[in-house]
Amino acid sequence: MKIPTDPVTLATPFFILTVIGEIVLARYGKLKAHYETKDTATSLTMGLFSTLSGLPFAGVSFAGAMWLYHHRLFTIPMTAAWAWVLVFFAEDLTYYLFHRLSHERRIWWAAHVNHHSSQHYNLSTALRQTWTGGLAGAWALWLPLSFLGFPPSMVLIEKGVSLVYQYWIHTEAIRRLPKWFEAVFNTPSHHRVHHARNPRYLDRNYAGILIIWDRMFGTFQLELDEEAPRYGLVHNLGAFNPLRVAFHEWVGIGADLIRSPRHALGWIFGPPGWSPDGARDTSASLKAAWAARQVQAPSPDKREAA
Repeated sequence: MKIPTDPVTLATPFFILTVIGEIVLARYGKLKAHYETKDTATSLTMGLFSTLSGLPFAGVSFAGAMWLYHHRLFTIPMTAAWAWVLVFFAEDLTYYLFHRLSHERRIWWAAHVNHHSSQHYNLSTALRQTWTGGLAGAWALWLPLSFLGFPPSMVLIEKGVSLVYQYWIHTEAIRRLPKWFEAVFNTPSHHRVHHARNPRYLDRNYAGILIIWDRMFGTFQLELDEEAPRYGLVHNLGAFNPLRVAFHEWVGIGADLIRSPRHALGWIFGPPGWSPDGARDTSASLKAAWAARQVQAPSPDKREAA
């Protein structure tokens, strides 16, 4: 029998055991974690069907990668240690770009939003994955790696390594890690910021494994002790139906297109919340309103004088 080489497949028993472990330890007060039965069931259901729904597009993306690899610019050997170092950085940067696009453009947000729909932050949240990522076509961002000369199987393994790494950072049980680690790598603290709906924290920390990309490209935000993250969406769904979680933003796009087709490009490729009249909330408008409130708020000295 062939042993599976997909890191996510190999790690699946670990995912299940650690979710159970976090639930048990939290119940006995040994660590901080908040679980809600319906919410956890939704996350697990989303994870299961994400795997199934991704299979057809996995074949398409791999075929495209193989075609590009056949026409590659260079030949990068899987047996060379330097090649694995190189693909680690190349894939991680690609993930940063993918993740940023998934928050800044509505069509890709529609496929990604379900991952942010839980109002809890625990290990099961990591398993709340997309059913429509293949349909949105974000997998095409990884194709240039094969054109450069990385074997498609090498890219797939590295993508799996990144996904397995990102599992453990979905927890409130770990507060801060050593400063050198927090400076270089994505951590639970950094990723809590990413999942927060506080205006200060919106659209920050897109990292996969390395937080250096956020620091380089101006999207880094430190988790602040004085402002605890509030999880979920700007406008929470308030529902646990996996179908609604998976498709609600696609339905919203369709409704907008029917109502005002002449604004199709904005509805599809604008930022989430975009509308022709600017009446809806976007991350930018929420951040601007929050910043304005900080300027208008009286200082502690003035409040004492009053």
